[in-house]
Amino acid sequence: MKKQGCEIEAIGINYTIYTHKRETPFSFFSRKQHHKCIKGVQELEKGGTNNNPKSIRHVLKDVNCRAKTGEILAIVGPSGAGKSTFLEVLAGKIEPQSGSIFVNQKPVDKARFKKISGYVTQKDTLFPLLTVEETLSFSAKLRLKLAPKELSSRVKCLIQELGLEHVAGARIGDDRIRGISGGERRRVSIGVELIHDPGVLILDEPTSGLDSTSALQIIDMLKTMAVTRDRTIILSIHQPCFRIMKLFNSILLLANGTILHHGTIEQLSLRLILLGLDLPFHVNILEFAIESIDIIQKQNHALLPQSALMIKNSGKFTLQQLFQESKLINEDSLSMSMSMSMPMPMPMPMPMPIHVGFANSSLQEIVILTIRFWKIIYRTKELFGFKTLQMLLSGLVLGSIFYNLEDDLVGAQARVGLFAFILTYLLSSTTEALPIFLQEREMLMKETSCGSYRVSSYVIANSLVYLPFLLILALLFSTPLYWMVGLNKQFMAFMHFLLLIWLILYTANSIVVCCSALVPNFIIGNSLVCAMMGSCALFSGYFVSKNEIPNYWIVMHYVSLFKYPFEGFLINEFSGSGKCLQYMFGMCLASGEQLLKEEGYGGEESRRKNLLIMVCFIMLYRFISYVILRIRCTSQGGFKKIFISIK
Repeated sequence: MKKQGCEIEAIGINYTIYTHKRETPFSFFSRKQHHKCIKGVQELEKGGTNNNPKSIRHVLKDVNCRAKTGEILAIVGPSGAGKSTFLEVLAGKIEPQSGSIFVNQKPVDKARFKKISGYVTQKDTLFPLLTVEETLSFSAKLRLKLAPKELSSRVKCLIQELGLEHVAGARIGDDRIRGISGGERRRVSIGVELIHDPGVLILDEPTSGLDSTSALQIIDMLKTMAVTRDRTIILSIHQPCFRIMKLFNSILLLANGTILHHGTIEQLSLRLILLGLDLPFHVNILEFAIESIDIIQKQNHALLPQSALMIKNSGKFTLQQLFQESKLINEDSLSMSMSMSMPMPMPMPMPMPIHVGFANSSLQEIVILTIRFWKIIYRTKELFGFKTLQMLLSGLVLGSIFYNLEDDLVGAQARVGLFAFILTYLLSSTTEALPIFLQEREMLMKETSCGSYRVSSYVIANSLVYLPFLLILALLFSTPLYWMVGLNKQFMAFMHFLLLIWLILYTANSIVVCCSALVPNFIIGNSLVCAMMGSCALFSGYFVSKNEIPNYWIVMHYVSLFKYPFEGFLINEFSGSGKCLQYMFGMCLASGEQLLKEEGYGGEESRRKNLLIMVCFIMLYRFISYVILRIRCTSQGGFKKIFISIK
């Protein structure tokens, strides 16, 4: 049975933003400013006044349009016309202050509309280290509930439809990693949104940054999809060439958020002629219309009453041209009068029969995301290859520097300095993963916006995938270092040391994950991580002992990430080892246990407590990252829809 198409209709869309100077760098914490902006816009719409009228900007003003099944509707206009904003409204990314959107004459349900639509942003948000086939396969596994054979068949068919068979095994690539071309990358972005066979496809400038040949291939592919798949395609485009323009069924010309024309290219050319404009030969009609926007805006409302007079006074057209133009005028006038006389479609109680829930269970999502994360980590040379080599060499170098320490007071002081350096080094050398987490966050927000998976599944998968990787790093670092230095020779003491190193690396990883969820870019994230590590090192008890820390700063000592692993190292080395650090006349004057007591550290009873507190820190930072990501994914588009923050 043929799939029912989706006709999209937008009626009276108004969208207003409130511009103001941002008071905080983290926009998702600005709920007070957000509600204040909403109140200001609502008062303005009700006829109230605003103290700063320059701060109100009308992005869309009473926009109406209709996109038919099996056709391409192109939204054109100069920069700042409101094209991208209108697409975001249609895609359900932002909510207008007023207006309605209908799908097949039924009020749109956002949750259901996500399942029958695809939204391709202007920027290609893809993992550069995955291949074309892997990218589409993971998207299919996350969004479709099909058997493995059916998933594989759908992916192969889509690759063939996109014309990507010759690069199916090639990596996506980006500015740093060599991969497929820009046009092919854009096709992959489109394919990710086509994997669930949507009835509506919305694209924000799909030809941006492409050469004329690639741009024509993209639009021609979309035209074929619209006709053969009975899809409704809505796209924005800046200045299409003549060959691309001929592929559009209808256009929506916007300027300053208002409609100047909605119809075919032929109707647009007639409109320009009726305005008394001479159309130059061999000139793109859309480019000429955009250049003549000021004239169109001035005379747009008075167009129809003057149309007959202008045709009558014009002697530049043949009888056939005049007949065609008069026919278009009658059709345009009839459609306009019908749209004005017909009432707005009434809401239909029956919803669209689309499954709204997630395609997979939480466990299945975690498995799929974990496999994808591991592929990315394994292929990231900076994170996997170089980090592995760095940890091995660091262990060897430190082992050679502190080689075979003596069991005396001098050796004990050297051990304490070694432990402090290990903590500082491991906790402060993890910012190289920050760009990867920032890239994953952008992908997370894109995929969760279309209901691919749960945020909790992402956080759990991200937590699990690094456990074996960090264990490998801890083993490579600890093994040469521990035995070359000559630390506690008991095997269980070595295992405890390895566990501490593993937890330290995992704590640092959790901090970077938390900061990457919070900060907007790498520079701020790097500064925040360094500030946290510096303060934790200062209050760890090594540089300033606990007894010398002022009372008003003592809380920083207990929340320091350095305190508990540092105590763990000391307890593991000196408690229960039976080491005597100083002899006199054959008698032990200072033992390891006495040194711990003098410094205020506990004995064996504190060993498990320190481990438990470290695990609690890890869980706390992971939970904070989950909360922040949940807020970001829930409110994306929510805060930017009322105001734009100006730096």
